Amino acid sequence: MARIIAIANQKGGVGKTTTAVNLAAALAATPKRVLLIDLDAQGNATMGSGIDKRDLHASTCDVLLEELHAEDAIMETAEGFDLLPGNTDLTAAEIELMDEEGREQRLKRALEPIRERYDFIIIDCPPALSLLTLNALNASDSVLVPMQCEYYALEGLTALLQTIDAIKQKLNPELEVEGVLRTMFDVRNNLANAVSAELVNHFGDKVFRTIVPRNVRLAEAPSHGQSIVGYDKSSRGAIAYLGLAGEVLRRQREREQQKKDDKVTETQA
Repeated sequence: MARIIAIANQKGGVGKTTTAVNLAAALAATPKRVLLIDLDAQGNATMGSGIDKRDLHASTCDVLLEELHAEDAIMETAEGFDLLPGNTDLTAAEIELMDEEGREQRLKRALEPIRERYDFIIIDCPPALSLLTLNALNASDSVLVPMQCEYYALEGLTALLQTIDAIKQKLNPELEVEGVLRTMFDVRNNLANAVSAELVNHFGDKVFRTIVPRNVRLAEAPSHGQSIVGYDKSSRGAIAYLGLAGEVLRRQREREQQKKDDKVTETQA
């Protein structure tokens, strides 16, 4: 059964979409069965996956409004992962859902029939703690938080963690933090290094060892409708996201092993 990971941070411009697309591509290259869900009305994850958001026959919007089953809206990408595309229709979907009962459960219900098909489902969230983000967090097993190492980012991270705790208490008790990913990192920046050290000191092993650097090739890839893995696999950006995929897989193996050990303990008891 798929592990569902939401890529979330209410602060914009921290590399959420870049992380969602490139993590999906890197996991698919391992190879794993991966579904990427574009839940952002900007549709950048869709475009970055090589699909034109202006020419969709079906989208995440149709799925959230329960006009289509998820499997009927999924598209294949050239890089080996599947995509549930999104575009500006998601803004209308959010408005239409405002007065609907169980509105925060729509995505979770839509994914249940297809969850067995994948190893990982990655959700690209909008840069706001909106109803769409709430749907993503309610449907997910964990949250991966990309963030730049700057002062205001720490405040935003605190707010997001408070939201995650609230959702755990009220809607999704299984939700956990997958990890914090340092993005657009410049080792020459003293503040970035100081914030990075503070993150590791405070969150420990919840901070991924992988650090995504500022990288020209990484910035160029979306304009070609490709992930960095497909665009330039030897670039520093690609190496970083392949490393991130490796960490995500290692953590998943550790969780699965822990479950097996717990079952053995229960049996012996």
